[in-house]
Amino acid sequence: MLHIENLHVKIGEREVLKGIDLHINPGETFILFGPNGSGKTSLLMTLMGLGDYAVTKGRIIFKGTDITYAPTYERARLGVGMSFQRPPTIHGLPVRHLVRMCGREREVPVERLARRVNFDQFLERDVNAGFSGGEIKRSELLQLMAQQPSLVLFDEPESGVDLENMALIGREVRSLLQGEDTPRPDKSLEELKRARATSGLIITHTGYILDYINADRGQVLYNGHLCCEARPRDILEHIRKFGYQECVRCLDNALA
Repeated sequence: MLHIENLHVKIGEREVLKGIDLHINPGETFILFGPNGSGKTSLLMTLMGLGDYAVTKGRIIFKGTDITYAPTYERARLGVGMSFQRPPTIHGLPVRHLVRMCGREREVPVERLARRVNFDQFLERDVNAGFSGGEIKRSELLQLMAQQPSLVLFDEPESGVDLENMALIGREVRSLLQGEDTPRPDKSLEELKRARATSGLIITHTGYILDYINADRGQVLYNGHLCCEARPRDILEHIRKFGYQECVRCLDNALA
């Protein structure tokens, strides 16, 4: 689904990503940990083709197509979607119209999707105008549900969300990424995993999203480098106990 090869990225004169190698298979959910300022959001913004992020070396291959220098709209049309941590307010554009545009010429059941994320009462309001943190996250989810991307990028889905909203958001993130993950008599869990069509790359600080999804792999991004690949829950538990210091030592040894 996604193959990132030796990716180097700069903002101005500052290098923020320093040789990223990462692959995500079809139907796989990948969790990315790391302290503030480590380059996590920079990676997602680069994958989406947004902002002043300049690729100086390396390639981004999505479903066999080189999108390293493709404009954002081409990436979206190919099936890359993103939920932003702090999306902008768009005055004059009602949520309903944006959701329809996200459908990419498909007929979108806007009201039905909005009811799933308890957002039907916001459809006539301008995008993100006066929205709370939880309302912004639900708006972002609604847009992704309409888009139906093959690869979903989540920048801290738990950020600014209370417990009640977290349960709803966690459930819908799981549905969007993994669909049905409960074994049935005629299907094993492994068969259900193989049948998944959507891949996900999720940034998380708190790890709360792991209470709602079954993540396959995880890594730590530190100072623009990837390190410490392991099971996501194991990484999270280690970070809670020891912080990122051991990851720093591991990275220093790898770069030595």
